[in-house]
Amino acid sequence: MQKIDALPERYALNNELHARPFPRLKTSSHAFHLALKKTGDFTDSTAERKHLRAILDRFGTAHPAPDAAHFSGQIGRNTLKWEMHSEFVTYTIFSEETAEKPFQRDLFDAFPADWLAEAPGEVLISAIVWIESVKNEKARDEAINIQMPDWFVAESLAVSDVVDGEATIAGDFRIDENGHTRFAVLTRPEIGQQRLGRIVQRVLEIATYQAASMLTLPVARDVAARVLTLDAQHNALVQDMAAQVGNDGETLDRLLNMSAEIELLSSSTSYRFSAVGAYEAIVNHRIQVLRETRIRGRQLFGEFMMRRYDPAMRTCRSAEERLANLSARAQRAADLLRTRVDVEIGMQNSKLLRQMDKRAALQLRLQKTVEGLSVVAISYYAVSLVGYLLGPVEKLSGYSKSTLSAIVTIPVLLLVYLSIRRIHNKVGGHDET
Repeated sequence: MQKIDALPERYALNNELHARPFPRLKTSSHAFHLALKKTGDFTDSTAERKHLRAILDRFGTAHPAPDAAHFSGQIGRNTLKWEMHSEFVTYTIFSEETAEKPFQRDLFDAFPADWLAEAPGEVLISAIVWIESVKNEKARDEAINIQMPDWFVAESLAVSDVVDGEATIAGDFRIDENGHTRFAVLTRPEIGQQRLGRIVQRVLEIATYQAASMLTLPVARDVAARVLTLDAQHNALVQDMAAQVGNDGETLDRLLNMSAEIELLSSSTSYRFSAVGAYEAIVNHRIQVLRETRIRGRQLFGEFMMRRYDPAMRTCRSAEERLANLSARAQRAADLLRTRVDVEIGMQNSKLLRQMDKRAALQLRLQKTVEGLSVVAISYYAVSLVGYLLGPVEKLSGYSKSTLSAIVTIPVLLLVYLSIRRIHNKVGGHDET
């Protein structure tokens, strides 16, 4: 193996499988999660990396590689997990410090206030995950029935057992008075630290990607409204085409302008519609791997998403499909009208060619007429010149001048005719020698 050249990216690609390990959490841990949406160029992450180094320097933590897209390390007594995504960046602090009351205001102070004030971007989601150990099913039910009504809005609350019943997750996906989304994880005492870390990570990913996918909803509504207007205009144009109302060239210009506007709308929203498809798939996958089971008729996370989240995603998909359908219809109409215009132009060209043929035939007849007249005129002057040349031989021949002129007229006429034909053939490319 030492003699075989390794693929240059072999180790880097293999390490990607192990680059994002799940946190190992104790049952007394809590998670504080912050996702910041980038506001500038998505490809430029200079400000986000600088902001990460600022909090690491504050706690004397080593920096990640300059081009790293993820990082996990200690900041004081807490663990920081950082990830760079295409259009947002996430910071998650896992803390083992205890608090007197769940979801109290100062829990999020794990993030320094002045550091938060200098954060680049805008808050996409900030969430607190409260982790509490329950001894048995009775203690779990007491927490659900007594404590959770104080933590969550009952109408939106989703609660379920997950991962073979080793934990219970709860959340209402609402923003509380402090600006945070709350989640609770009730664990069995025997749960493993890594399994607990996976559960908490999945809950945070569900919340983050759900928030990110909702960014497309306003865009989808705007697209739907614009498509409705363009669709009415397109229908009117097609009706005019079917009734052959107006000039086809002007109609084609209008249709091409509409197609250009549709293409601009499609290209300007393609990234958002592609992103929402990916985010929705992640949300559904994370819910699936949690393997939810119902607790006494309570709403599951999957049911909450089906009732509250799926309609928004269907709106996004519908807007994308209607835009694509309108684009295809406009293209077909433009092709049809372009074909009609091409046929009309072909008919006009054919008519023009027939007219040109008639003109060419007329010019040919005129040319032959002029050619005949030219033979007569040139022959007349040629005979006159020859008559002058034959003047000295008039007495010697015994013929009169008029007789001599009559004798040479036919040969001169023939010679002039042949000369003109020769010149005509040369000009026409038919040299007769």
